[in-house]
Amino acid sequence: MSDAPFWKTKSLAQMSNSEWESLCDGCGLCCLNKLEDWDTGEVVFTSVSCQLLDGDSCACSDYADRFATVPDCIQLNLKLVNEIGWLPPTCAYALVRDGHDLYWWHHLVSGDPETVHIAGISARGRVVNEKDVDVDDFENYVVDWPLTVGEQPEAQQR
Repeated sequence: MSDAPFWKTKSLAQMSNSEWESLCDGCGLCCLNKLEDWDTGEVVFTSVSCQLLDGDSCACSDYADRFATVPDCIQLNLKLVNEIGWLPPTCAYALVRDGHDLYWWHHLVSGDPETVHIAGISARGRVVNEKDVDVDDFENYVVDWPLTVGEQPEAQQR
């Protein structure tokens, strides 16, 4: 039997539900509102978070019942991981899908769920809740950092 961690030995499709859920690094980037250009299909991130995202912990404040409050919340699954073009470059689901290892700061590697925040990968301290912003003003909150986090050279990441 191999001592390699499950994300190195299994495809996303082979993972148990608990393994799948544990891949989430808790960065909160998926929970940021995005805007799509109707003509080009380009998707941009905003720093406006879902009303259920706790901006300090980067956790959903009502994960079990989130669809009751946010009906268009996306349940990331294998099909969506293969279809969504806006997953952050640090997303564990995309990394594993593409045959890459997890970053040093991922809690499954570091053993500490705080390292994603310490490394500056998460949305912690960078967001405003959608309840505090008029939807017509979301375009004033467009940011690129969710797509550029983790881009520093590997030597600087460790």
